[in-house]
Amino acid sequence: MANKSMRARVQDFGGFLTAMVIPNIGAFIAWGFITALFIPTGWTPDPHFGQLVGPMITYLLPLMIGSTGGHLIGGKRGAVMGGIGTMGVIVGADIPMFIGAMVMGPLGGYVIKVVDKALEKRIPAGFEMVINNFSLGILGMLLCLLAYEVIGPAVMAANNVVKEGIEALVATGYLPLLSVINEPAKVLFLNNSIDQGVYYPLGMQDTAVAGKSIYFMVASNPGPGLGILLAFSLF
Repeated sequence: MANKSMRARVQDFGGFLTAMVIPNIGAFIAWGFITALFIPTGWTPDPHFGQLVGPMITYLLPLMIGSTGGHLIGGKRGAVMGGIGTMGVIVGADIPMFIGAMVMGPLGGYVIKVVDKALEKRIPAGFEMVINNFSLGILGMLLCLLAYEVIGPAVMAANNVVKEGIEALVATGYLPLLSVINEPAKVLFLNNSIDQGVYYPLGMQDTAVAGKSIYFMVASNPGPGLGILLAFSLF
């Protein structure tokens, strides 16, 4: 029962991470079309429209994920707080900061939720707007600074370790071995966090240069999952 309970908790966590990403899939698709069409190696290269690719992947997509994560925890004010915190990790990194957004969004939402609850019955009548906005602004500033100085570099370090490991594995040609990570993650609903946190940034960096990337096909490959299902069915 303990193992089952732990699995359920991990699945809930994976479901929460997925809930940050799914509402923003349309933005990823829009970025994908713009990239496929207008980068130098795209279908219809256009330097003018191609300038949209970098800012969208660097700022728009992580901010949307962070804002969604904040909204899941703290509502509309949580969304604002999550966006402010996410900006700190974006500026402090040189890669698309999707993992950082998944950290800062919920953290920002939680912080403002706790503070709002603490101040709920202590705000004088008529001062609600002033206190609510200033509390959000001050806390947002502090969270952004914390993200820039501490959380961003920590996420970058962890991401680099994972990135180097995956790139080394891909370079050897043993790409199917990544399924050892991907398939259990799918069972625990963690595949979206791995996709958006690791494979997507790697794939987007490749795509911005070459117009294509194998990383987009790693987690979406149905072959290993089908093999596991067949093995269970037959043996």
